[in-house]
Amino acid sequence: MTTTQMPIADAPPDETRLTTYDRDHLKLYMRLLDAETTGATLEEVSSVLFGIDATAEPERARRVHDSHLSRARWMTEQGYREILKHGLP
Repeated sequence: MTTTQMPIADAPPDETRLTTYDRDHLKLYMRLLDAETTGATLEEVSSVLFGIDATAEPERARRVHDSHLSRARWMTEQGYREILKHGLP
């Protein structure tokens, strides 16, 4: 079971605006950034946050991890502005 309790896509949206998916997965994004900072392994992150066995599905684990981490970074650079402007639902 993932930490968000929300379905996790293999890739987050590639939008230039904040999406419902982003709002639903803010906690996941924060945990990914924390995991990166603390040096968590792909295997740990994939298992705990995505429910993916990185040993059995290494390419998928890497793809899901990297795409969501990229979106999490986008949130810290741009996406947060919409939250500040409009708040969270």
